[in-house]
Amino acid sequence: MKSPVMSPALRHVLTHLLTPLLMCIGMGLAYMGAFVTPEPHHMPVAVVGTGPRTAVFAQTVKDTAGDKLDVRTVPDRATAVSLLKSRHVTGAYVPSAHTPELLVASAASDMGATAVEKVFTPVAAHEGAPLKVTDVAPPVEDDPTGQGLFFLLIAVSIGSYASVAAIGAAGAALPMRIRALLAVGVSAVVAGIGALLAGPVFHLAHHALGSVWGMAWLYSAGILLIGVGLHTFLKRWTTLTMMVLFVMLNFTSSGGLFRPELQNGFFGSLHAFWNGAGFVEGVRSLLYFGDDGIGRNVWTLAAWLAVGLVVTAVAAAWERSRAALTPAVEPRTAPAPAAEKTDQEAERAAEQDAEEETEETVAV
Repeated sequence: MKSPVMSPALRHVLTHLLTPLLMCIGMGLAYMGAFVTPEPHHMPVAVVGTGPRTAVFAQTVKDTAGDKLDVRTVPDRATAVSLLKSRHVTGAYVPSAHTPELLVASAASDMGATAVEKVFTPVAAHEGAPLKVTDVAPPVEDDPTGQGLFFLLIAVSIGSYASVAAIGAAGAALPMRIRALLAVGVSAVVAGIGALLAGPVFHLAHHALGSVWGMAWLYSAGILLIGVGLHTFLKRWTTLTMMVLFVMLNFTSSGGLFRPELQNGFFGSLHAFWNGAGFVEGVRSLLYFGDDGIGRNVWTLAAWLAVGLVVTAVAAAWERSRAALTPAVEPRTAPAPAAEKTDQEAERAAEQDAEEETEETVAV
């Protein structure tokens, strides 16, 4: 009698438990590493003014803050506003003996605006005057913290990577070109849902809704094509891989809650090229900053889409090469009745695996 510990059923369960347990570790490391202790790291700020006195003041702020701030001087308030709207600085301080002013753009990052306000409030208090805070790029009233775009990113991401299991597992018998077309079509639907959420439902986007849909489609299509292509090689481990790529590393580096200057170097560096950051910053550019920097964000999403196309093309070639080898093996198979029974069992096993993978993905 076989030991229950070694039973195939128990081994099957333990194998499936690996995914949620690894996700527990990965999500804890990623989210807590990225979000638990936000603090400035070379946060770019400006001091408005000219002359030796302004230069000495800026250097004093820099010396006091250390590596937390990168301080520059700008000649006038208009230049500071321009730098804020191009997101080259997080805040700009205008010294004054009577009414010191801090300029921020909270639509770029509410957390960043709060962090820079904490830096300069005691500076103004040292000068003996209350600090006036002016927001030159506030978010819409329907999204007062500006974090709605982060949650839009989550919704579009879930619709994208959860669809990979349906197309990759349940549709495994379909040719890759059909699965790729399904991925493109599903991404258009997911993007449409995202646009509806951003516009008519929650009013995050008061204009440029068509462009928001286009950004969402680029983002979703890249995820779906990468996932469908990877499924050919990874099978049920695709879910874990997608979670690592498009949740653990993606959400944490997107800038939706904390921009890179409030994170450690690892997540800050990912922000420069990861697709979630391209989507969030691209939509911010559309809605709040007059399309400033939109080209870079579109190219980021297009690059991820190109990676998806390459992965699906490689997967299609690999599947064709395997199919070409099948006739050579068939003469050595069992007689027809046994072969038919084996085929039926294999089909049932494949259906069960597909169903389990889909359920696992949806549960995650």
